[in-house]
Amino acid sequence: MILWPDKRLVTPADPIDGITDEIREIWRDMVDTMEAMPGVGMAATQFGIMMRLAVVDASHERGQAVLMANPEIIQSSNEMREHIEGSPNLPGVSAKLIRPARVDVRYMDHAGIYVRKEFKGLWSTSVQHQIDHLDGKLYVHRLSRTKRDMILKKVAKAR
Repeated sequence: MILWPDKRLVTPADPIDGITDEIREIWRDMVDTMEAMPGVGMAATQFGIMMRLAVVDASHERGQAVLMANPEIIQSSNEMREHIEGSPNLPGVSAKLIRPARVDVRYMDHAGIYVRKEFKGLWSTSVQHQIDHLDGKLYVHRLSRTKRDMILKKVAKAR
């Protein structure tokens, strides 16, 4: 896991052409890390792997991880959802964000086929959070400059 202010956290990831054994291994490692935290999603860029890969599992029972390559939001709901977000790349801090309550996402699945899936609630929040990571954005980039600066100063001081 890389920590802010590593430049890779603010660098967009590269799309992938297809699913390989290497990609499957990265996904397995990401799911294992997500479960160990525990968390509801991970993006490859959080590990310094600059590929558009993400995993999300916001299920109560766990073991329902959705593996995504090249995810992109196709449609968002007008209804919004508030949630406190954090990231292991910015340890010890979090902030309340408001995001669409539902999103439709197009992504390449584990078989290398592009699919479209609707995500709601915490699933939606997590998918959007992971796509932000892949686009080179942290959740703090969605906050006001004042709030963002406060959080980043807190992280820097804790280091």
